[in-house]
Amino acid sequence: MLKDIRAFFDARQVLEVETPILGSFGVTEPALNNMVVDTGGDRRYLQTSPEYAMKRLLSAGSGDIYQVTRAFRGAEYGTRHNPEFSILEWYRLGMDHHDLMDEVDALLMELLSNLSLRGSKRLSYREAFQESLDIDPVLCSETTLMELASERDLLPEQSLSRDDLLDLLLSMVVAKTFPEDQLSFIYDWPVSQAALARVLPDDPACAGRFEVYLGELELANGFWELSNADEQEQRFKLDRQERELSGLPDIEADPMLLDALRQGLPECSGVALGLDRILMLRQGAATINDVLAFPWERS
Repeated sequence: MLKDIRAFFDARQVLEVETPILGSFGVTEPALNNMVVDTGGDRRYLQTSPEYAMKRLLSAGSGDIYQVTRAFRGAEYGTRHNPEFSILEWYRLGMDHHDLMDEVDALLMELLSNLSLRGSKRLSYREAFQESLDIDPVLCSETTLMELASERDLLPEQSLSRDDLLDLLLSMVVAKTFPEDQLSFIYDWPVSQAALARVLPDDPACAGRFEVYLGELELANGFWELSNADEQEQRFKLDRQERELSGLPDIEADPMLLDALRQGLPECSGVALGLDRILMLRQGAATINDVLAFPWERS
């Protein structure tokens, strides 16, 4: 699989790079659990993805780049999750998220050629919810989302935010309608879930983000990358406020990333692909542990 990946990017003249697995800063995103390492007085973070460092390379003039590496996310363990996992991440200059979806499609068709897939389909985030739940997820009320979740016995005991309700309905209802023999690209997410994606110029309620699924299994998450440092800094502040309200540890925003954005991130799009899940599909494995030599409990 790794040979196939490297051949794919070699043919497109995309440079392979390496960035630190242990970094000085973590990520502020509330949904991600940073893993901390004490190196003897120097607090470091196992990186949840190589995104920040790769953007620093892009801002320094690297050009198109990709990386195969390990990433770490605490409290993520199950049949499809391991706290330490393999990731492929790449960035393409001059591409928006639709252009990058074309390349993701081409790579996945090569990597999953043994599955004889029926190609792919693309739906906006709005279209996916409208087809499955007959709602506009961008405009509908939080009460409507709670009612839809309650009707399906999905509501947990703790209260959920609007975005949490959308994520719950996407994973437990909408994604279950995606075909098992066709890739599903879901694009243009609500701006409240933009993460590091830019707001769409023609639709400020949505952002240039996409995810890729095979059946209900999520494979990749991509962005038309935000390059405005001030906007990114404001998003980090909002993340930290949400962390405080949720009782999560505070994470300082990475000033080196913000400096790189101020230096100038070129117009680009980027995507992260979970390689263990791709291997699961190639091997017909039921759980992620089936394709890991040393899963979490034996590492």
